[in-house]
Amino acid sequence: MPARHPHTDAPRTEQAFSRLAATPAGREHDVLVEELVEAWLPMAHRLATRFRGKGENLEDLKQVAALGLIKAIERYAPERGAFEAYAVPTITGELRRHFRDHGWDVRVPRRVQDLRNKVRAARRDLLNAPGHCHEPDLAAVAAKAGLTLDEARDGMEALESYSSLSLDAEYRTFQHGFTLADTLGDSDGAYELINDREAAKQGLRQLAERERTILYLRYFEDLSQLRIAEKVGLSQMQVSRLIARSCTQVREHATRDDFERRLTA
Repeated sequence: MPARHPHTDAPRTEQAFSRLAATPAGREHDVLVEELVEAWLPMAHRLATRFRGKGENLEDLKQVAALGLIKAIERYAPERGAFEAYAVPTITGELRRHFRDHGWDVRVPRRVQDLRNKVRAARRDLLNAPGHCHEPDLAAVAAKAGLTLDEARDGMEALESYSSLSLDAEYRTFQHGFTLADTLGDSDGAYELINDREAAKQGLRQLAERERTILYLRYFEDLSQLRIAEKVGLSQMQVSRLIARSCTQVREHATRDDFERRLTA
């Protein structure tokens, strides 16, 4: 395990990095990388803690920081100077890239993510300015961030859309609670009948009054053929035949109209 500097918790790994630079890919190279990762992992984890509270699990952030540390170790060359000065921006960049690419519930373009970051920084600076006690308007944010009004508007919308709510998220009023799913409308099965009803209208108009009455009593009033026969003064057999014949006429008329519409479309 590499020794540590007496006045800092940064490990002394200069010799290990020199050996790594001179070691070709293979088992020995991998062992050196593992030793260096173990030595510098506390620093990577400290960098990860700077990003907690931003909607991501800290353990996940530590994993991202560890991956950034491995990249820094693999790419570092001793002649570049102190490893820490090279590793910190590499690990921090990896963490920022994680938030940019994975921290959004809804995937948005990179341009919009950048606008969000600029708007957030400008809004924070305006709110923290001496004597400023109210929410800055869009024009002030745009001027502070060096953006147009449209760009600032896009950034503000992205600022409010960073995370989404589950449909099971619960809201409470003074009297009762409800979820977002409770506010969603249900599918109306009647919509499926609209086309059929419209197609049948013209065919129904072609029927005699008695046939229309019989169909109305059967399919809207839900009367039996026997009850219909009593109402219109016919036998049940006659009513049955009229219903079958009328339905056939309406169906043929609707089919013909649909065929003609397709020809003229």
